[in-house]
Amino acid sequence: MQLPHTLYKFFWDVNPEKIDLTLRAPYVINRLLDKGDLEAARWVLKSYPKETIIETFRKRKDFSPWNGTFWANLLEIPREEVACLEPSYRLMRKKLWPY
Repeated sequence: MQLPHTLYKFFWDVNPEKIDLTLRAPYVINRLLDKGDLEAARWVLKSYPKETIIETFRKRKDFSPWNGTFWANLLEIPREEVACLEPSYRLMRKKLWPY
């Protein structure tokens, strides 16, 4: 599996050529489904097993609440299992960024 060059722009803080797409799957999934576009979403859904994507939403809190809700609905994940939608985490986010 190789990251398409058209998706490099979503990895502005690292060298996209050096990302281990298997070892760093949660990071790649998070970055592309939270910050990416339609092409990025399609690539993630084609490249990673559904269970890996679901597990990423269960463990990683750094999705936006909007994206967490969208993907929870699409992937049929109960909202209470989506880490970024936990009430305590959402309260902390509002304190840091009240907009």
